[in-house]
Amino acid sequence: MSDTADGLLAERAVRFGVQAADRYDAVRQCGELLVAIGAVTEDYVPAMREREDEISTYIGAGVAIPHSTAAGKQYVRRDALAVLRLTEPVDWGEGQLVSTCVAIAALGDRHLDILAELAEVLMDPERAEQLHRATTADEVIRLLQPAGEAENV
Repeated sequence: MSDTADGLLAERAVRFGVQAADRYDAVRQCGELLVAIGAVTEDYVPAMREREDEISTYIGAGVAIPHSTAAGKQYVRRDALAVLRLTEPVDWGEGQLVSTCVAIAALGDRHLDILAELAEVLMDPERAEQLHRATTADEVIRLLQPAGEAENV
């Protein structure tokens, strides 16, 4: 990934075939994956739910980027991404369907850079579609890299 996102996403943080009852269940599972990889403490998970209550993390093209509120930053141990590919799209509100969640944990204000970079990558409809069709963690990692870097991998 770029300087902003270098090393943030590991193969063990990419899950396929995830079932979620609703967006809050998907957000909870994202948070639990961030906990499992040691990026955050368990207290980060409710802060992700609070963020979702305040403002939707849906960015379009079937993708949401769950992350915590500002208060939840205190529970971050290290910068990381986690990806869930849902078996069935989940209504993220107002009929917006999400089939891929890219969760963020970031120290300080770094989440703003990471969000901006991910949004730039994922707003490309072709790349977003490829992400939804990806079948390996390596593909997901490659697709989440900025365009110039993804082509060189």
